[in-house]
Amino acid sequence: MTSPTGPTLAIAFGGGGARGLAHIHVVKAMEELGISAAAISGTSIGSIVGAGLACGMNAQNMRDYAIETFADPTEVLSRFWRMRPTKLGEVFNPSRLTLGNINPVKAIRAFAPAMIPHDFSELSIPLQVVATDFYGQKEVVLSQGDLTEALAASAALPAIFKPVHRHGATLIDGGIVNAVPYELLFDKADIVVGVDVVGGPKKSVKDVPTRIEALSGASQLMMQATTRLKRQMKPPHVFIEPPVSGIAVLDFMKARDILRDTAPTIELTKRAIDQVFANWTSEAVLG
Repeated sequence: MTSPTGPTLAIAFGGGGARGLAHIHVVKAMEELGISAAAISGTSIGSIVGAGLACGMNAQNMRDYAIETFADPTEVLSRFWRMRPTKLGEVFNPSRLTLGNINPVKAIRAFAPAMIPHDFSELSIPLQVVATDFYGQKEVVLSQGDLTEALAASAALPAIFKPVHRHGATLIDGGIVNAVPYELLFDKADIVVGVDVVGGPKKSVKDVPTRIEALSGASQLMMQATTRLKRQMKPPHVFIEPPVSGIAVLDFMKARDILRDTAPTIELTKRAIDQVFANWTSEAVLG
């Protein structure tokens, strides 16, 4: 699979908050298969994982970072401290770190791996990051300039983070318009992989969801519907759906458990990619 005459592969990492930790298993599967990505696209948490892969992080780097950062409450508090006010006006704004008013650029700086560079030009693999232009009512694909700002915009989940203002546009979470941006990669490689970590609502012991559960679940259902329609029109060569249902979007402090419970994604991914590579090789020989 590492042969220079073999097919090239591009991968799209989807959005889903803490569910996106399952992307690490997909990276691990690619490593075990000896496959490198020719191009990457990502939405929200998927853009952050994509940036990590594009700058040279491997699956073990990502796994260690996730556990060391989010499994320790002291470390989480320390990183929140890095988001403290830096301007006098913020000091006297008690709501600065309340939900809906968190600065996503500061959050990326505090919580994203330090290895991720500040500019797209410093990446070793081409990366496209998806955000939503709120007032323009459209998808925005970012691939140049300030990478930190682009990741922040892509992950700016409404009701959690403030929007990001970039080049005159007001940008919010890319998952709203494109949860798995695999179609951006069809002209970048022979084989395109999409990884969907949106998941779906999982019934608890209660018959009726809470308001928060209903809001979150409705968002998941809408993203599922748009992705399903897109796949009917033009599917990727490989579509991976890790077992993430039941994981809340902000469950990052359960990183160790999430990584354990989604570990079957490694073999799932290897089988799916292996089959597509085998078919591509057979068609190349017959053709």
